[in-house]
Amino acid sequence: MTATRWTWLIITVIYIAFFSWYTSFEGPLTEAEIEHFLELSEARDPGASAEDLANIRIFMEDDTGDDFVMINVIHVYDTPLQIDGVEPSDTTDDVLAKYMEYMLPAMLSRASHPVFRGPAASPAMDIMNANGMEIWSAGAGVRYRSRRDLLEIGTNPAFAGRHEFKVAAMAKTIAFPVDPFNYLGDPRLVLALLLGLIGCGLGWVFAARR
Repeated sequence: MTATRWTWLIITVIYIAFFSWYTSFEGPLTEAEIEHFLELSEARDPGASAEDLANIRIFMEDDTGDDFVMINVIHVYDTPLQIDGVEPSDTTDDVLAKYMEYMLPAMLSRASHPVFRGPAASPAMDIMNANGMEIWSAGAGVRYRSRRDLLEIGTNPAFAGRHEFKVAAMAKTIAFPVDPFNYLGDPRLVLALLLGLIGCGLGWVFAARR
């Protein structure tokens, strides 16, 4: 086998491995999974209202099986709430970092990650029928490989203690899913273009040497 063919074989294997990890192939949640995650949600938050549980069920029943993005708008406290695990000297950023100590590894292990994040540049510039929603600290979009991955992260017992840090840091937040979600920065597309460029470049080098 020539060097060029070896190059393209290796590139193909790398891309297939990444694509297989980054993409969900398990399909929509099954009825058994829906009931399982509902039980875990109720056990984790016994005080959850019937409306909250109904919204979780709808979120699961409408599953497409594909990736989606959770849009988050956040307003943090100037000084975090003093709860167990929060030191008097801790800033809001310190408390959010404690929350992310669980979230970030759990997300990355499931091919889930932020796609954008930034501080608010001004108070809300267009608002309708949403009193008290004028002031925000930041906005972010987080890509999840599937709804199944999000539910596995959220119902993990290790998440329960960390969630308290989120409550201590955030004065208010809104989060809602966007599905389907497509963008030109999709790593599957970026990697395909990058590997294709590398393959063509190496092919040209090998051809020039012959």
